[in-house]
Amino acid sequence: MSRPFNFSAGPAMLPQAVLEKAQAEMLDWHGSGMSIMEMSHRGKEYLSVAEKAESDLRSLMNISDDYAVLFLQGGASSQFAMVPMNLLRGKRKADYINTGAWSKKAIAEAKLFCDVNVAASSEDKKFSYAPAQDTWQLSNDAAFVHYTPNETIGGVEFHWVPETGDVPLVADMSSTILSRPIEVSKFGVIYAGAQKNIGPAGLTLAIVRKDLMGQTLAGTPSMFDYKIHADNDSMYNTPSTYAWYLAGLVFEWLQEQGGLEGMARINQRKAQKLYAAIDNSDFYANPVQVDCRSWMNIPFTLANADLDKTFLDEALKANLKTLKGHRSVGGMRASIYNAMPEAGVDALVEFMQDFEKRYG
Repeated sequence: MSRPFNFSAGPAMLPQAVLEKAQAEMLDWHGSGMSIMEMSHRGKEYLSVAEKAESDLRSLMNISDDYAVLFLQGGASSQFAMVPMNLLRGKRKADYINTGAWSKKAIAEAKLFCDVNVAASSEDKKFSYAPAQDTWQLSNDAAFVHYTPNETIGGVEFHWVPETGDVPLVADMSSTILSRPIEVSKFGVIYAGAQKNIGPAGLTLAIVRKDLMGQTLAGTPSMFDYKIHADNDSMYNTPSTYAWYLAGLVFEWLQEQGGLEGMARINQRKAQKLYAAIDNSDFYANPVQVDCRSWMNIPFTLANADLDKTFLDEALKANLKTLKGHRSVGGMRASIYNAMPEAGVDALVEFMQDFEKRYG
């Protein structure tokens, strides 16, 4: 049986070439006689893997030496606390933009450490758009501004980078990182859970401007201090070694696809195909404002919700998996991260068109 097209929002599918290489190296990495999972994280073999992964990521994203690249644990959810713990730096307030479920979680966590000013929100229209910057009510004394460039659940994306002047901009890029080029220098902190575009679950990436480190809140645990991790090359404790290794293989694969410029062309084309199938039909609908639609997570509904289960059951038989929408949104959701081949989107579009002919 051929591998299915897995549209899961995360953990998401990985490039098949990466899985095949990992399989070939599983028992014996480069003649060492050991699996990567068995190696000391401080041994020369594993250090070469870790150092290359960081170097490749810096090259892909054009990350300067002004930034530390940290391979951490705890998921983006731990970053919801780590950001205020590290970035308040004597201030008491932070600005947050609320565009969906993950923004709300970040806001709730930040309130444990500081006063949160929700400078803009799209909750008034069920998180179906990204608020224009001229509507934002930013504070004049905020330590940082936090936003979620892509909301995985609602499928809302900022196709522009906010301007925050001298106030550090923080971004939860869990579901959009590595999908296209970005200008890292516009951000104070970028963080992302790995399980969408980076690698398997268990790894968290943080890109932190070095001048923002070293002034944590009193009582901050060592494991929540960016500077401690930076000073120890992300090995203050035993890292997620296998996930880090697999992330490195993904970075190599991305280089082979033409880097982030090449991925941007592919990802935009995939998204355009799926949105066209939705928009050219009265049977399917997408709830997101057109100029705020995500390239990565595409929710859609059927004109007759009673057909949802039939759609999902038949999609599964057609080797199209994990299309059920999040419980808070309903309908369907296709997550088409980097590893989703264009053939997967083509297969989904073909299935949708056939399903409409038979049930529409």
